Amino acid sequence: MKITIIGSGNVGASCASFLAQKNIVNKIILLDIKENISEGKSLDISQMLSLMESRTELVGVTNDYSKSKNSEIIVITSGITRKPGMSRDDLVNINANIIREVTEKSIFFSPKAKFIIVSNPLDVMAYVSYITASIDSSRVIGMAGVLDTSRYRYFLSKKLKLSCYDIQSLLLGGHGDTMVPLYRYTSVSGIPIKEFLSEEDNNLIIEKTKKGGEEIVNLLGTSAWIAPGASIVKMIESIIKNENRIFPCSALLKGEYGIEDIYLGVPVILGKSGIEKIIELKLNNEEMNLLKKSAFHVKNMIKKVKDL
Repeated sequence: MKITIIGSGNVGASCASFLAQKNIVNKIILLDIKENISEGKSLDISQMLSLMESRTELVGVTNDYSKSKNSEIIVITSGITRKPGMSRDDLVNINANIIREVTEKSIFFSPKAKFIIVSNPLDVMAYVSYITASIDSSRVIGMAGVLDTSRYRYFLSKKLKLSCYDIQSLLLGGHGDTMVPLYRYTSVSGIPIKEFLSEEDNNLIIEKTKKGGEEIVNLLGTSAWIAPGASIVKMIESIIKNENRIFPCSALLKGEYGIEDIYLGVPVILGKSGIEKIIELKLNNEEMNLLKKSAFHVKNMIKKVKDL
């Protein structure tokens, strides 16, 4: 089984490293337009794998999409990343053109592949890839909610002084400031979060989660990569092992939640076909209004891309 990761920056390389250590795929192709970057990072990761007892083969290539032929999954991390003072939306014009080109080249060599989109603004780039690839939307998935939920669980665990392992939650909507917290669906080992934390205090945690990526950008001068890389691998694992796990991912909505023709974060079942099913929760009025607000923001961004 072959997985191709396009973009050998921090996110792509960390994803390749985590995935190789899992020892669950035969070959990983790490591809980048910059000469020698993929080759160097692949060599570095490969020299670690004997210590991890992994037999995964890692191959770095420069702008040669033929090496990605017949990939099971293609992960797209290409594009410019945020710098201090930038929002994810500021990246839309440049990254849309990059995602179009990358998707066109990838689908030519791997017409049956599933795509995991990581580039920002995430929901818009997933839509661009879907339109470009002209394949079933179940095979184009945006990685956002897995990362957002992981950040949320981390901040909750620090506040509650409890293990993050025991916290279950979902965050819906767009990746960023318009994400939708689901206080009613958050629990600790099955105990509703309201037994531990008021909704007001929880909202403070949500605000911290929304700014989780921005805080890292301000500290490091570039976007996060370790947590995003691990989040991608969780999705890959559920697909190739047909685990049918439920994750919040960016998916094309076709009337679910009363929303159509945009990618937006919702709970989905990930299995061998990609998105096996979109789960439609019974949201209350407040939650639905927040989701519609998030959808409106994403729809406006998509319109800007269509107008280019």
